[in-house]
Amino acid sequence: MSLRSQLLKGILDGCVLAVIEKEPVYGYELSKKLQEFGLSDVSEGTIYPVLLRLQKNGLIRGEMQPSESGPNRKYYFLTKEGKESLDIIVTEWKEMVGPVNSLFKGRLE
Repeated sequence: MSLRSQLLKGILDGCVLAVIEKEPVYGYELSKKLQEFGLSDVSEGTIYPVLLRLQKNGLIRGEMQPSESGPNRKYYFLTKEGKESLDIIVTEWKEMVGPVNSLFKGRLE
């Protein structure tokens, strides 16, 4: 596993919660949105285990809804606990990204 994949795995829950916070999405759509943000390593095979874990932990809830093009889809919604968890992740990310950027100063330009 590449370093990029390992780093992404560590922050993926927060990324998934951030997308779902903006609007309810289904799995394939979530994967595409993450790729649009530049997270090209995120495939459907990566997303579904994350969604199952987040749902099991009560951070998101799934709801079957009709689709305009085909069978019903399971859309995911952020719960109150999910919002609180995302707030913590964002705070911890901010506390980490500043010092790391300082350490890498000069190499990032």
